[in-house]
Amino acid sequence: MTISYSFDLAAFDFVAVHGWLASTYWSPGISFERVEKGFRNSTLCVGAFCDGKQVGMARVVSDTTRFAYIADVFVDQAYRKRGIAREMVRQLMNHCAMRDIDKWCLQTQTAHGVYAPLGFEVTRQPERFMICYDKNKASE
Repeated sequence: MTISYSFDLAAFDFVAVHGWLASTYWSPGISFERVEKGFRNSTLCVGAFCDGKQVGMARVVSDTTRFAYIADVFVDQAYRKRGIAREMVRQLMNHCAMRDIDKWCLQTQTAHGVYAPLGFEVTRQPERFMICYDKNKASE
């Protein structure tokens, strides 16, 4: 089995990508349109392919200078435990468009061991990290 990687969104199978993401804990039931829009508006995306079939994907949102947020790392169940997720993140981090990034971020509930070898660690200062889940609060 040979896995290849591509940054070309034209190669992506968005039907498969949508199916995967709609079944995850982080985006249950997400619409096809939001999945495709998210990938198309991302700074960089990578797909993993086996014999032309897409088996995984990941994306990064970044200013390409100071920060990058890795999102939607997913590998099809039948292809897990082969290093594909880690390699996709490595490919994103090593891409020439990302060479100036000072700080890489991602969130995971269960895959800390996948990303730790790439230098990821639990945030040292969680009291500085904030999230807004209700954008309507900004208009109040």
